[in-house]
Amino acid sequence: MNTGIALIDYKAGNLTSVKKALATIGADVFVPATPGELADAQGIIVPGVGHFGATRALDAAWTAAILGRVGEGRPLFGICLGMQWLFEGSDEAPDAPGLGLLAGRCYKLGQVRLKADATMTSGVRLQPDPSIKIPHVGWNSLTLTREASIVEGVPQGSQVYFTHSYVAPVTDDTVAVAEHGEPFAAIVQHGQIAGVQFHPEKSGDVGLRILRNFLDLVR
Repeated sequence: MNTGIALIDYKAGNLTSVKKALATIGADVFVPATPGELADAQGIIVPGVGHFGATRALDAAWTAAILGRVGEGRPLFGICLGMQWLFEGSDEAPDAPGLGLLAGRCYKLGQVRLKADATMTSGVRLQPDPSIKIPHVGWNSLTLTREASIVEGVPQGSQVYFTHSYVAPVTDDTVAVAEHGEPFAAIVQHGQIAGVQFHPEKSGDVGLRILRNFLDLVR
């Protein structure tokens, strides 16, 4: 029987730094080898870096197990690509479905939305904005947009570390935004489901505080 926080390894990122950060705050963590090992998990963390297509490794069995635990009220936390996976999908891999717990689709930063013209079949045309450097890598500030338990004790304007090209849309589930050419969802929370676009394990005391706040959801 595995209890504690389940850290999902779907080969889309180095788990070492996340495990180290969680150990720093006293979390009991295990890495399940099969979906069945999630049965007794007190909470679930889905990390990740890279291409959204990597989430295909989280197949129907993993998805069912994760949704089952969420349905039982066990907290779920997504980091970077893991946060994007909480949404319906991403333009980065249109054929790879997201978990669908949060409404909206992820899209690429640094795109200019142009008006429709007579040659278009849809109402929006996109082209790269050369003034916006992609990927977005480095420290950036958070603008808190509403109160939520995941940001308890996090100061307005806190600096956190990002590395990504795609983002989640700003919705009613957004708790904090960051800006890189345009505002995007940096932290989200919907009940026991939360996520961050940045890497809390690389974001110093602020990142550790957010991880502690997730542990408080578990407890």
